[in-house]
Amino acid sequence: MATTMTALFGGTGPTWEAWQIPVPDPGPGQILVRARTVALNNADAAMVAGADPTSGGTGKEFQAGYEFAGEVAAVGDGVSTFTVGERVMGTAPASFAQYVLVDHRHVLPVPDGLPYEEACSLPTGLLTEHGALMAGGFRPGQSVLITGASSSIGLIGLQIAKALGAQPVIATSRTSAKADLLKRAGADTVVATGEQDLTAAVLKATGGEGADVVLDHVGGETFAACLPAARVDGSVVNIGRLDTAGTTIDLDALSYRHLRLRGVSFGFTRAAELGEVIAEAGRQLMPAVTDGRVRPFIDSTRTFPTAADALERLRSHQAHGKIVLTVP
Repeated sequence: MATTMTALFGGTGPTWEAWQIPVPDPGPGQILVRARTVALNNADAAMVAGADPTSGGTGKEFQAGYEFAGEVAAVGDGVSTFTVGERVMGTAPASFAQYVLVDHRHVLPVPDGLPYEEACSLPTGLLTEHGALMAGGFRPGQSVLITGASSSIGLIGLQIAKALGAQPVIATSRTSAKADLLKRAGADTVVATGEQDLTAAVLKATGGEGADVVLDHVGGETFAACLPAARVDGSVVNIGRLDTAGTTIDLDALSYRHLRLRGVSFGFTRAAELGEVIAEAGRQLMPAVTDGRVRPFIDSTRTFPTAADALERLRSHQAHGKIVLTVP
């Protein structure tokens, strides 16, 4: 195995730079993965912008990335769940590199026949969307509303909801231009929030009852509109803030509908909790991944040398699904 590797770093300018650094050794409870593909997330763009010294950022250098797929290259002490050579997909900081050091609890096996391009695009979506549904108390047969559903993670959420038996599945996007995309991903009803009233449209789609579980990726005014769009005794789970973190809600809608509000953020600071979320998502969703009911939408596949172009594509908010980099 090589002693040095190529990795993408931020903190020196408006995009990433490729550096040569030592290959790490796995410690207790860790595995080392030879990455074949990595996938971009919105957090990657935010990290670069926050550290960019040319535009007021911190100038703090960091190894980029969160999502990857490849083969196990080495295992640390105490790891018995994976073996060298096994195909895995997972999530870890500093994953935009030829070798990724990861907690063994934060990876899943890659099903036979699933290409690495798709495998690297799944872990964040699987754990986040499934974890949010479980936080909302979802049960098969319930109705689910997913806002900001045309995002790469939202598209996975639609498929998960459908695979787990949600009925109906309602998706929102700012315009009707992505309606066909959302329906292909599993939406029974699409609400264009720039053209329709979200609350009224959801109530109409659910016979006046509202959605049992709401997964909100948008925040802001959309989050506020989700409360009266939820069923009595329903749940509203905030996952992201594609719009803004600030909003004003109607407390009458919250109280009179007896709603449960949850916020989720499955970060790396709670390693054991994240491991439990990933494991449960794997148990419940791997059959649907294997048979194709849950698959990521891939916008484009690029290479490490063209990572700057991939980042610009991410920043454009025009991508239809995941942006993937092949690892040299």
